[in-house]
Amino acid sequence: MKVLVSPMSFEEALESVRGGADIIDVKNPAEGSLGANFPWVIRGVKNLVERHGKLLSATVGDLDFKPGTASLAALGAAASGADYIKVGLFGIKTVDQVFEMMSNVVKAVKDYNPSAMVVAAGYADHSRIGAISPLSIADPAYKAGCDGIMIDTAIKDGKNLFEFMDSETLRKFVKMAHERDMFCALAGSLSWSHISVLKEIEPDIIGVRTMVCANGRNSMIRRDLVAKLMTSVR
Repeated sequence: MKVLVSPMSFEEALESVRGGADIIDVKNPAEGSLGANFPWVIRGVKNLVERHGKLLSATVGDLDFKPGTASLAALGAAASGADYIKVGLFGIKTVDQVFEMMSNVVKAVKDYNPSAMVVAAGYADHSRIGAISPLSIADPAYKAGCDGIMIDTAIKDGKNLFEFMDSETLRKFVKMAHERDMFCALAGSLSWSHISVLKEIEPDIIGVRTMVCANGRNSMIRRDLVAKLMTSVR
């Protein structure tokens, strides 16, 4: 189980790298759960992670059903050096929309860099935003050519992943990914108390921010907390 840590600046990325995180995920919490950061920030962090043998992820936003906009954003992330490009299916309501959105994103990314990995992200609290259930995204994401699928929480109000989806449901989600040869990531205000159950569920990646910050989601990531998490996971 790899650990993905989500910094919003070069300084936080450095803390994440020095703490030993497997994947550095550049995002912008001010623009939402999967808020997009700026290309120059992604490029700067890319240079850092390359020197330390890490992989770079970038979020492109909590997106409405706008395949053209999503494709351009994803291409921008790929051109900025992201190894993983994460697309939030925020305004997506149907299986057909997932396929149309993600197939265009995949084409945009893979035409530029065939080795870059595209991730379709659903939301555990989908009912609160009127979006498609994460349990419905595996098949259209696979048919669209995605490399992975993930679950996060859309509304960051202190409620975590397990308040919306139980362990059995999350195991089903992981299985749906693996049956289609995709990897699976779980995120959503995860806490230290969730580590043991996450190990039982066995996602390929867990994504965190709040639990490795000094004092809440909008405070600074600390390398000692990242290191503590890596020890707990390993």
